[in-house]
Formats: sequence, C-alpha cells, structure tokens
Amino acid sequence: MTFAIVTGASRGIGRATALAFARRGLDVALLGREGQALEEAAEEVRSLDVRAIAVTCDVAIEGDVAEAALHVKNALGVPRIVVHNAGVVQRGARIEETTPESWDAVVGVNLRGPFLVTRAFLPAMREANEGRMVFVGSISSTIGCPGTASYAASKWGVVGLAKSLAEELRGTRLAALAVLPGSVDTDMLKGSSFPALMTAEDVARTILYAALDAPLAMNGSAIEMFG
Repeated sequence: MTFAIVTGASRGIGRATALAFARRGLDVALLGREGQALEEAAEEVRSLDVRAIAVTCDVAIEGDVAEAALHVKNALGVPRIVVHNAGVVQRGARIEETTPESWDAVVGVNLRGPFLVTRAFLPAMREANEGRMVFVGSISSTIGCPGTASYAASKWGVVGLAKSLAEELRGTRLAALAVLPGSVDTDMLKGSSFPALMTAEDVARTILYAALDAPLAMNGSAIEMFG
C-alpha cells in the first residue's frame, strides 16, 4: 500500500496534510515531538479507514531520525512520499541579540531536520525508483525577516536543499518540490504582525498536488502561495 510520511504532523499544516493524504486513500506515518497530540492526529487519520502510525521524533536529532526510519520501514515499508513540514520559529530578537543556542534550535529543526530525514529515506526510495520529497518552505524563503533571521535563513536553506536534491534526482522517477505558503492560520503565526490569509487545509491541498498530481516536469519547483 502506498504511504506518506509527514513530519510535524501533530497540528497545523502537518495534521491537515496527513488527513488529506488519508482522504486520498494513503496510509500515513506521522512524525512529531508531541506524543499525545501526535497520537490523537494519528487516530483521526485512522478514522478515515487507512493505516496510520505515530512516531515520536525530533527531526533535528540524528539518532531520533534513525530510530524513526527503522520503525517506519518495519511497519509500512518504503514511502512513496515524504513531506518535510516540521518547523519552529523564535521571534523578536535582532541578529546581534540572537544567541547561538536559539539560532541552532531553529535551524536544527527547519533545515537540519529535512536533511536528516531525506538521508534516512532516500536510498530506499531510489531503489524503488518512485516517489516525491515535498519541502514546506515559507514566504520567508523569499524575503528578509527582521527579528526572525534564523527562521528566514533556515527557510531560504530549505529551498536550496529542495532544488539541489531535485538536480540529483534528474533522470529518475523521483522528484523534489517545495511549497512556500504565506501567513497561515496556525499557532506559528501567533506573535507575528501578519493577518492569516490562508488555512492549513489550503496548504495541505497544495502539498497533495505537489506530492501526487504534479507532473514530473515540475521537479525542482518552488510553489508560492502568498494569498
């Protein structure tokens, strides 16, 4: 059975995406740090008559990702789709006020995480010669963001990672795409000055398009949805 992996799946865009895949008949592996909320999301996915597993994992930690990958492979096999959605933001500090620890925490989840998760699942996907990696960037992948430089830098990096992977996948039946939403009505928007211009479900539908319906010719694309 075809299945998808979604990181940061306990809430917001990740949860909406996991449910959207289930409505298309895909099993789902939900990865995230919040155990109870993650299991609740998995139970909601199972209510749509597909299989779902909840795997507690901090995508910034190499050992966590390795254990999660082994769990997923043993339970469901080789994924057809991996959605790199897990993300964090820290607001309000100018660059000279940002501590290295704060910087590393944001870049660790937002950029190191997609790298580690890609590395964990890509070899088996290459062997199967089928699949999509979808990276969730942001409008902040395209602009400067005073007070949230670590977030902007990590999201610019996500697009660079996705496009570099796309070049490495050229000539195969695999593809890498990025989806760049603007201000979404989720918890991450709290504390910003931006009004919500779209819902998590709007973004999830775009992720599904990139993962399931977009032609292979869109390999390397960064799909902007800024409202």
